[in-house]
This record gives sequence, structure tokens and C-alpha cells, in this order.
Amino acid sequence: MRNSRRGEVDPFIVMDVMEAARKAESAGRHIIHMEVGQPGTGAPKEALDRLAADMAKGPLGYTVALGLPELRARIARHYGEWYNVDLDPARVIVTSGASGGFILGFTSLFDTGDRVGLGAPCYPSYRQILKSFDLEAVAMPTTLAARFQPVPEDVAAFDLQGLIVASPANPTGTMLGTGELSALAEACALQNAAFVSDEIYHGIDYDTRPVSALEVTDEVYVINSFSKYFSMTGWRVGWMVVPEDHVRRVERIAQNQFICSSHASQLLALYAMDCDPELKANLDVYRANRDLMLQGLPKAGFTKIAPPDGAFYVYADVSEFTDDSLGFAAEILEKAGVAVTPGLDFDPVEGGRWLRFSYARSTADIAEGLARLERFMLERSA
Repeated sequence: MRNSRRGEVDPFIVMDVMEAARKAESAGRHIIHMEVGQPGTGAPKEALDRLAADMAKGPLGYTVALGLPELRARIARHYGEWYNVDLDPARVIVTSGASGGFILGFTSLFDTGDRVGLGAPCYPSYRQILKSFDLEAVAMPTTLAARFQPVPEDVAAFDLQGLIVASPANPTGTMLGTGELSALAEACALQNAAFVSDEIYHGIDYDTRPVSALEVTDEVYVINSFSKYFSMTGWRVGWMVVPEDHVRRVERIAQNQFICSSHASQLLALYAMDCDPELKANLDVYRANRDLMLQGLPKAGFTKIAPPDGAFYVYADVSEFTDDSLGFAAEILEKAGVAVTPGLDFDPVEGGRWLRFSYARSTADIAEGLARLERFMLERSA
């Protein structure tokens, strides 16, 4: 059977780590999961109870491609509550997870061969989705001074037709402020480049509220998800906000590519948006876990870290121990029973010197994982 060139994408390494951890667990080992960005909690209980009642009433069929009108209206209200942005619900499109939003967005915005900029390190699936669409993912080196984020000069310097930013970012947890987002949006406008803002970690922050790109411009595709703050990873539902004159364009694409997002997931998402007490309790867990990580990782020898502003990751420079983060992560899994993500997932050039540690699971798991890492590193240096 013939193969397409577009299908030659790299593996999503964290998923390979998850599979290696699953095999170890199947063999009877107890593995601490610090690899995947998946909340240890499930969807809010009240929301699940309401969905169960809906499902008992009868089957759930297709919805319209743009999503349930009541969910779109609730998401628009969310922007008023969180960001003081008056958003027309007509600009909201419900998607099959943030991944579905990227597929719709890239299809709508870019032509074959277009250059789309990514600040390295970044979420790896950006590169692979772009590659599968025959687009050129342009890795732009970032600096610690810029908090591992792109800067406005990059847009013209790399001759971009599009720019993707994430705030809070994966894997670093860093955020862009109002001025930085505004400058990036202006640079894209001057270059006639599309501006895409990944905001799926909004709500998971510790000292400063994340800024939405919608606070500085309407000429942006904003991608968000119910997976992280709303703790609904397996339900695969998210949303995007697009300029008014792009709604019908994206709707036509969505009709053909996805028909609609899961009806049940959309209802659960609607109900989850009103479960503030449980969701804020989850955030308290992440905050406690972050404190443990910032204390425990240096004790284990991982001292070159920067406190994350948001999300639930710590990106650590491990160059004094290895330049092979893939092998180092495999060694940690085998000898310590802790699954972590190699930096090569996020940066194919420099990522061999970095590891990402997730603290999305229970506080007890994080404490145990840190104790194992400390023992492992002591034994390794003996």
C-alpha cells in the first residue's frame, strides 16, 4: 500500500511514555505519572449527574456543526465573567477538543507551504498537525529573558504567514501579558499573518490571571478546551472563537470534517461551567502540588527550573546529567517508577537537555514521585 509524505509525522513522545508506563503497570509495577498533562480528577460530579439525567430521557443525536446554542452562549458569557470581554455567541464554535480546533483553524487559515511560527519549546502536536497539512512549522528559538515566548520581531524575521502562541504555555507554564500579546497581534497584522492563541490552560494560574488575546484584538483565532481547568480530558470537547467574517467559513469545514462534537460532551461541558466550587478545589490541589515540586525537584538535583506562572508543568534543564532526555526518561521510568516527558517532544533541537514534569495528579502521588526521584538521583550519583 502506498504512503503519503504528509503522513510521516513524528510520534507524540508523551503518548509513547504513557504506553511504556501502562506496560509496566500491567506487569505489576506501581508507576507515578508525571508525564501527561491530565488532571487526576474527573469531570465535576454535579455536571455528571445532570448529564446522566439527560441521557435517561432518551438518545442524544447530532447537534448543529457550530455546537449547542446554549453552550455557545454560556462560553460567550464566560468571557464577560473572566475577562470583561463582550463576546457575541455567534463567534463561538464548539470543537472536538482543542485538537479539533487546531484542525479547523489550520484548514481555514493556511495554504499548502505556508510558514507558521512556533516558539520553541512548544506543544509538539502543533508541528505534527501542520506537517500533516503540508504546512511548514517554523521553530523559532526563544530565550529565558522572553520567558520562552516568541517576540514580535520574529514574525517578520521568519517571514511567517501565521503565528501560534500559548499562554500559559506547555511545557514551561509561562504567560504573555497584555502588552506582549498586543505587540504580537500587531506584528501579525503588519505581516498579514494569522494570529492563533492557544488558551487551554486558562483558569490554572497561581499569582496572575492569564490574559486572553480577545482582550487586545478581534483578529485572532482563540483555541480553548474543557480538558484542563474543567477536568474533562476524555470527553474531547473544546471551543474556538473566530472573527465574525470567519464563522460561516469554519462552519462549512466543521460540517464536513466532524459533523459535530459529541452531544453528551457538549451537555457535560455546559453543566461543568457552573461547578465553580469543585473546579476551584482542583486548583487548590495544583497550587499545593506546585509548591511541592518547587521544593522537591531541587532536592532531587533538578535545580535549573523556573517557577511556572500557570498550567501544571515544570520544565527542567538537565544538561548537567545528560544530553539524551529520551534515554534519561526511560531510565527514570525503569529504575524509579516515575514517568516523565523528554524535552525532545517540545524541542527537537535543544530538547535533549530538558525534561518536563507534570504535577496534575493527586498531591499524594506528587509527594511519592518526588521521593522516588530523590532516591533515584542519589543512587545514580553514588
